[in-house]
Amino acid sequence: MTPANRTSAPTGPPSKTLKTSKAPKALKAPTAPSPRAPTAPYRIGRAYRIGPVRTVARALAVAACVPYAGLKLAWLAGSRAGIPDGSPLLDGGVVLAVGNAATVLMVGCVVVLALLLTRPWGLRVPAWLLVVPMWVASGLLLPIMTAYPLQMAVRLLGGDGGQASGGAGDPFLEPWVFGVVYGGFIVQGIALGTLFALYARERWGHLWQGRLRDLPRTPASGVLRVAAVAAALVALAPGLAHLLWAAGSTAGLDEGRVAGRTSDFHVLEAVNTLFVAAAVAGVLLLAFRRGGRLPLRVPLALVWAGSAQVACWGGWLSLAALVGAGDVADRPTTAMVLIYAGQMLVGIVIALPVAHLLAERAAAASTPSGPRSGTRA
Repeated sequence: MTPANRTSAPTGPPSKTLKTSKAPKALKAPTAPSPRAPTAPYRIGRAYRIGPVRTVARALAVAACVPYAGLKLAWLAGSRAGIPDGSPLLDGGVVLAVGNAATVLMVGCVVVLALLLTRPWGLRVPAWLLVVPMWVASGLLLPIMTAYPLQMAVRLLGGDGGQASGGAGDPFLEPWVFGVVYGGFIVQGIALGTLFALYARERWGHLWQGRLRDLPRTPASGVLRVAAVAAALVALAPGLAHLLWAAGSTAGLDEGRVAGRTSDFHVLEAVNTLFVAAAVAGVLLLAFRRGGRLPLRVPLALVWAGSAQVACWGGWLSLAALVGAGDVADRPTTAMVLIYAGQMLVGIVIALPVAHLLAERAAAASTPSGPRSGTRA
């Protein structure tokens, strides 16, 4: 026995004995730790830090805007840099000036997006205010990022690419302009895509975890199936048109494009066909849950890229057709305008129900009874 637990022998009068040492207090039973609340995938109040990858991507995105914006501002100031004699751009007038000013503003939006994705105030932006501009930027940059490198590869293999001429053989822009501008667009797309992927994984990554079979059946599932079928049917027209044009058909094309078709034209039409197919395939997978073991992020990526390119590129071409600048032979035919309008419709019909599906998952994850963050829904 230890001294603290042993009774001392009496040394005083018989009536007085030494008190024994106090008995040890009873140990309290350990209490179970209170369950921790699910860790939110995204908290505004936490410390904000960005790593070297985001720092470099932000710098590249901003720097890549300089050549295009500088060229447009020079044209607004009256410069003819990169515009050869006889180019239809010289007769653009007010319409062309307004278009140049609008594209400068669009480049400014790229800078704002790069800052929004890497600054603390960007964490407080509502989801729709970030997602919609990024979706539009994806739709305008993706066809350039995919088609232009392929066009260069086809040229190296003997293709007859010739973007420096107009549809009727008139000079349009100096060849170096396309390399500078499209090179900047490709860097913008890579940098912005990297920043948005990192941001989205941190803020909404829990929404695309799991596999396709893990998607629950909700009241919106029926709407998604109807939208998928409708989009697939409407997409037949633009999809087949781009496929035929890529294969060499001239049906529905204006005279300028028929006369100025090169390998670049065929590559671009093939890329347009692939994006239509990607959008339709992605929404059909989500609607009917085919390929249940497929990671959920795969059809979502197909829908994002496909619907953005189909809708936004079709909208851009429709806007150019409505403006009607340039020679009459180069203006889109009625069939082309209808194809572009069909593209816009397909992209929007696909994007909206899928956005609603993700909003449902986000709402379910934020409720106490919903799935915990980081678990499959």
